[in-house]
Amino acid sequence: MGRPALLVTTVIPGFDPAMLPRNFDCRTTEVGVLNNDELLSRTEGNDAVACTLVSKISAEFLQRFPRLKMVANIAVGYDNIDVTAATKYGVIVSNTPGVLDSATADLAFTLLLSIARRIPEAERYLRAGQWKSFGLDLLTGAGVFGKTIGLVGFGRIGQAMAARSLGFSMRVLYSQRNRASLETERKYGATYVSLEELLRNSDFVSVHCPLTAETRYLFNDDRLSMMKEGAFLINTARGAVVEESALIRALQTGKIAGAALDVFENEPAVSPHLLTLPNVVLVPHIGSATTETRKAMALLALSSIDKAFSGVQPENLVNPEVWTIFLKKLAADGLVRT
Repeated sequence: MGRPALLVTTVIPGFDPAMLPRNFDCRTTEVGVLNNDELLSRTEGNDAVACTLVSKISAEFLQRFPRLKMVANIAVGYDNIDVTAATKYGVIVSNTPGVLDSATADLAFTLLLSIARRIPEAERYLRAGQWKSFGLDLLTGAGVFGKTIGLVGFGRIGQAMAARSLGFSMRVLYSQRNRASLETERKYGATYVSLEELLRNSDFVSVHCPLTAETRYLFNDDRLSMMKEGAFLINTARGAVVEESALIRALQTGKIAGAALDVFENEPAVSPHLLTLPNVVLVPHIGSATTETRKAMALLALSSIDKAFSGVQPENLVNPEVWTIFLKKLAADGLVRT
């Protein structure tokens, strides 16, 4: 019986070799994260890859490496992976749901407070030596307590955001394809509404939906024009859910009061227009960036690989319909373990 080969494409915070699955030939990187060229040069001969959203796992990539059997994405979103192609080629895909909910919701609410109260702008003002005296009109922002928050997407992270909103006595609206249970609505004091109603009535709109063909550019000129005057947009989901050029127009014209973004349409590139606007808060995709959370994400991905190659189906498979094909590929390569 052979040993499966595993490529880990990123440095893991708090890494200990004991984190790696036993009975694997493991290849790791010493610095940062492998870019796509490096990934292409190092994937040959591997049975599994643990990667981040930086890795673009396309149909062409999967066709190029027929030995590959599993891709474990160290993220809850998996729009960087062509899951349809993975399914076609019998490659199982896993993600890391659950372990990053609190950290991402913490960051989303931090961004909400930061843009409402102009925190980064105030810090820049102070550091530049511009603060000369107290004034009633100095850097006045928007109140948060008792306002209405609209959550676009009400999964684990959206619900964690709702829990934080309750501490500020906010009215919670949410919109998504399917309504949540009445028990969940009661738990968070949340009201299910259409997206249009949510946009027209929310002081803060926080995005928590995945990036799919249906949600790409969900926030375009039309939808941004529906937002309440003086409202703010917070996005910690995926950049392309918001059409960046439309958002810039809405910010420049004052259609919305401001935006706070952790994700960008073409990241790591950020539009120069966004960088010049005073009514935005911009951070570099750090929603889950606590040491504990990033480590937990990596451990979940590695644990999923270990389970799968031991013949135990992980609960967090994105395409469980190819599990039987995966097992046959293991057997064909002499990699079945017990």
